[in-house]
Amino acid sequence: FLKLLSTMDPAAATPSLPDAFLHFLESNGIDPSIYTSIDSTPRYIRLKPGFEDCIEEVESELKCKPDKLEWLLGFYTLPPNIQIASSKAYQEGKIYGIDASSGAAVMALGIEPGDHVLDLCAAPGAKLCMILDLLGDSGSVTGVDAAKHRLAACRTMLQKYKLGDRCRLFVADGTTFSVIREGFRSNSESCESRSEERMDVFKEWTSKRPWKERKRAKKCGTPQVVSKSHPPELIYYGRNSGVIGLTKGELYKTVSENEIASYGYDKVLVDAECTHDGSVKHIQKFEHWGWITLQRRVLDAERTDNLHTLQLNLLTNGFRLLKVGGSLVYSTCSLTVAQNEDVVEQFLKENITAELTEIDAAKNWPCKGGHIQKTWRFDPLTSKTSGLFVAKFRKVVI
Repeated sequence: FLKLLSTMDPAAATPSLPDAFLHFLESNGIDPSIYTSIDSTPRYIRLKPGFEDCIEEVESELKCKPDKLEWLLGFYTLPPNIQIASSKAYQEGKIYGIDASSGAAVMALGIEPGDHVLDLCAAPGAKLCMILDLLGDSGSVTGVDAAKHRLAACRTMLQKYKLGDRCRLFVADGTTFSVIREGFRSNSESCESRSEERMDVFKEWTSKRPWKERKRAKKCGTPQVVSKSHPPELIYYGRNSGVIGLTKGELYKTVSENEIASYGYDKVLVDAECTHDGSVKHIQKFEHWGWITLQRRVLDAERTDNLHTLQLNLLTNGFRLLKVGGSLVYSTCSLTVAQNEDVVEQFLKENITAELTEIDAAKNWPCKGGHIQKTWRFDPLTSKTSGLFVAKFRKVVI
C-alpha cells in the first residue's frame, strides 16, 4: 500500500497517509487510492424546490457553471475548490450543501406524500431538510440526535430554510428513543383531549422558555451527549408537528408493540455514527487535527467494537419503531465491512420480520454493489462522491 501511494503523482497524494491508517485500510479491504481523489471529487449542491430559476444567479455569483446531476433530481456539481457559504443563494436558503451520496440515501427511502418519517441520527440536518422538502405540506418528520449542540444546529437549519412546520426535534439516545409518530392517539386519549382544557399542554413553540423551565434546566442540565437513561428532550416543534395541544404524558406515552405495528413510522432513516473513514474530506482534516486523533477516533479497536454495537442497536431500535410494511434505510460513511455488511447480517439474524429489499432508485446510481446482495457502496473513485454504504429493509408480517 505504501508502494502504491509512492507511485502516485505527489501533487495528488493528499493527505500522505500514516502507516497505521494504511494497515487499517488493508485489513478492511479498502483501496487507499480513494484518498488521493480529493481534488477530483466535485462539490455538490441541492436546489430548494421552488428556486430552480436561481441556478443562473448561482452561476453568476460563483463564477462557474453548476452541472446538473442526471441521476439525482435537484442536485448539481461544482468544482471542488468552490466555497458556497458566503454566496447569497446559500445565505438566503435557496441552495444546500449536501453530498450526492447522502441525497441517494434519502431517495432510497421512497418517501411518499403523507409519510411520517423518523430520522434517528438527524444532525447536522441536510438529510432532514431534504426529507421535509420531499414531503412538502404533508406528513411529519421526527429528528433525533444524542448530541444537543448538533441538534441545535439542525434547528437553526430548519429555521433558515423555513422547514420547521411539520418537524419536531428530540435530544435523545437513538438506541432507546420510543416516542411514537405524530398523530397517533388511543381512544382513551381522544376522549381525554375533548375534556376540559388542561394547563400543562404544549403551546406554540418559542425560543424564549419560561423562567421556571430555564431554572429547572439550569439545575438539572442536559449533557452535550445524552445517555440511554436520560429522558428525551424536545427542543423544537412546528405548528403542524402534532405536538401543540398534547400533554407531556400524551407525547411520551409508552405504546405496545401491536400499536407500533399499525401506527409506527412509515419510513425510518438510520444514518449511523461511524468512523467516517469513507469521507475523504473528513480524513483530510486529521492532517490538521493530528494523526494521533485519527488513532483514537478511527483506528482504535475498542472504539470500532463499540461502534458496531451502537450501530446494531440504532438499527434495531429504528426498525422497532417502524410500522408493518414500512421501510428503513441504514447508511454509514464508513467503507469497512464491520460497520456495514456485518451489522446488516447480524441484524437480519436477530430480526425475523426484517427483509432486505431492492432500492429502486439504485439502478441509476454510479456505485458498486455491496458484499451482500441488494446493498450499495459509493466511493470517490467509482461514484465521484463521498464514501457511503446503503441498505434498505422492509418490515413484514411473519
